[in-house]
Order: sequence, then structure tokens, then C-alpha cells
Amino acid sequence: MGSCLSSDSRSPHPGSPASAIRKRKNSKKRLGSRNSSFDLHKEELLHRIPGRMFLNGSSEVASLFSQQGKKGTNQDAMIVWENFGSREDTVFCGVFDGHGPFGHMVAKRVRDALPLKLSTHWEVNIKSEDVLREISLNTGSSLYPEDAVLISAEESRHSIDVEETEKHLEVFQTLKESFLKAYKVMDRELRSYTNIDCFCSGTTSVTLVKQGENLVIGNVGDSRAVLGTRGEDDSLTAVQLTVDLKPDLPAEFERIRKCKGRVFSLQDEPDVARVWMPNSNSPGLAMARAFGDFCLKDFGVISVPEISYRRLSEKDEFIVLATDGIWDVLSNDEVVNIVDSASSRSSAARSLVEEAVRAWKITYPTSKVDDCAVVCLFLDSNSNNFSTASSTEDNDKTFVLMEMTEVSNNMGGALSPPALNRSCTV
Repeated sequence: MGSCLSSDSRSPHPGSPASAIRKRKNSKKRLGSRNSSFDLHKEELLHRIPGRMFLNGSSEVASLFSQQGKKGTNQDAMIVWENFGSREDTVFCGVFDGHGPFGHMVAKRVRDALPLKLSTHWEVNIKSEDVLREISLNTGSSLYPEDAVLISAEESRHSIDVEETEKHLEVFQTLKESFLKAYKVMDRELRSYTNIDCFCSGTTSVTLVKQGENLVIGNVGDSRAVLGTRGEDDSLTAVQLTVDLKPDLPAEFERIRKCKGRVFSLQDEPDVARVWMPNSNSPGLAMARAFGDFCLKDFGVISVPEISYRRLSEKDEFIVLATDGIWDVLSNDEVVNIVDSASSRSSAARSLVEEAVRAWKITYPTSKVDDCAVVCLFLDSNSNNFSTASSTEDNDKTFVLMEMTEVSNNMGGALSPPALNRSCTV
């Protein structure tokens, strides 16, 4: 939840420089809504798409659950979209942890808009790849010259193995490019909104696309993805798939420092590094990357995702995406064991949230429980046959066309008790 605060008053106050800047910015913006009626209509249509889940529930392949904490509005959001991009073997998942006064609005907007942008750019990139492949076939050149050494080093393998390697490289390269473009356009669009003030509000985002045995993850902020897989002795093991992008990570710290931002912790939470503006003790953002938070975008905070790839195997059983309300009180191993021991897959996400709430009350009895959002994606449930998600081709095409128009417009035509040492406002 709220990952911004002021070191003076723990909240933005009228006399602070951030407040003055925000007022100046807002005075220029409140001239009208950004096609609010169109946005409402688009949101209504989105929520009708079969296979797209964003509320507590489950399907054959996934379980979702979110619960409001004790700090106010639930600022967490989540989504599972089966048959993503009209591809029957593809699923999109994501969790988003909003922070700041309008964090709940930012998280929901990113939840709704980011998948559309990703689908649009993915479709465009696939068509570009087809053109390049046609050229390479005609000229005898490699589609990815930089991968030539990798392929030639394995000449002793069968040609089918080489083809498989190239195929996986193509999937990763295409999706990586699509993730980077979608995240960039999403953040740019947030800056232009007139009905959501993203100056001191923002959200994390950990999202994945699973297509067959290919898994690509994009991560911004400190939400986390963890894989439950079987080891050689058939014991369940937790594998962390993302890095919590905190400001005190060496590379993140150095980038922020070069941009004149400041990173330091408050005395009463020495383990929580925060980002501050050069000449003001605000806003105190507890992550190095986020959507929104434009008061810090000139000072080293970015929205560029870390992209990772994994080729799934038969040993991999499920993936858990969750906001920091889970990870602040439960370890990776505890999380995968809770999911594995749930009474049913449909109740896995709920069981995990309930365990986290109990852990909060035991570990931090004087602190308010944080919002929690969990998506459990099961990998061995006939992944090529999503029976709960009927064909959405017509709907997806409609939204791809809508999103391509938006992308074009946005790009200008171019593509005593223990102390709570954590990332949220105490």
C-alpha cells in the first residue's frame, strides 16, 4: 500500500514543496476529463471479456484473492487473462500495488490498460518478425545475428534442437520488446491523465506472459513472483523469479544518485531505504521503479521493467504473484508450502492471504495490516486447453484496434513489539 511519506509529518502537507509543485501542475490540468465517458465504456467492455478475471475467484488454471488491510482503501489490484491476445495457449497475469493519495486509481488503471498495450505491441512485433523471417529465408541470413555464436557452438546437436532454441529466442526477444514498449507507453499515458493525479501517486507492477513452456516476466517495484518447483528429491522448492527493486540496490542507488535524487532511511525504520527529492524531504518512495510518481521521475525513479525469461519444465508446478503485504511477513518457502497444502487450488490464493494476515497480527501486533493481493497460476493443468476461457477473438481484436489508436496518439505517430521495518507508511 502507501509507499510514500514525508520525513517531517509522514504525509504530504500544504506547505511542502511537493504540495506547491502539485498545485502548479494541477492548475494546468483540470480543464476536462480525458474522454471519461469513453474510458468508462471501455472499462465496462473489458470486464465482460470471458477468461479475464480481476476479482476474487478462480478458474481451472488460476486462483485470485485480494483483501483490504487496515489502512484505508484497498490499493492492490490483480488480473488473470486466459487466451490472452486470442492465443489459446497463452495467459497473462499481474499484480499491482498502488501507493500515494490516488494509488488505488493508478493500480486499477494500469491493470486495465497495460495488458491491452502489451497485446497490441506483441501483435505488431510478431508481424515485424514474420517480415524479417521472410527476408532471412530469402537471403540465408540469421534472424538474430547476435545469437549466431550461441547456435554455432551447438552444431553437434540435432537440427531440431537448434530450431527449438531459435524459436525460444524469438519468443523471448519479441515479448521483451513488447514489454518494454508497453510499459513506456503506459507511464507516458499516466502523465497525461487529467482525472488521476499521478504526481505523488503510483503503483508497482509484476506481470507475466506464459505461452506454452515459455515464461516472460516484467517487473517494476517491489511486488514479487515466485515459482514452486520440484527438486531432484521431489521436494517442493521456491525459486524467486524477480528482484525487489529497492532504492538501496547498488545499480538503482547509483542511478538515483546521478540524477540528484537522495536515498536514505528514517531513524525509526533503518532497514527501509527511501527516495527523496533533492531539496525536499518528500515523498519518501520505498522503491526505485514505479508507474507514476512523476515528482521523482527527474531524480532517478524509472518505469523501465526488468525482463526475465524462463523455459518451464515438468518439474515446475505453480507461480505466485503477490504484493508486499504477503512478502513482508512470509518467506518464499512459506508461501509455496501454503499454496501447495491448500485444500483446493481454487482456494489457494485465499489461504495464502489468510495466513499472511495471521502472520501480520503475530509479527507486528501494533501495526496495521497491509493490503494483500495474490495470483496463483498453476502450470500443470492442461495448459494448452483453458476450458474456462471461451474464445475471445472478436473482443480482443476490438480492443487491439482501440489500443493501436491510443498508442499512435500517445506516441505522436511513433511507436517493544518488533518494529515494522518495511516499505509502507507506518
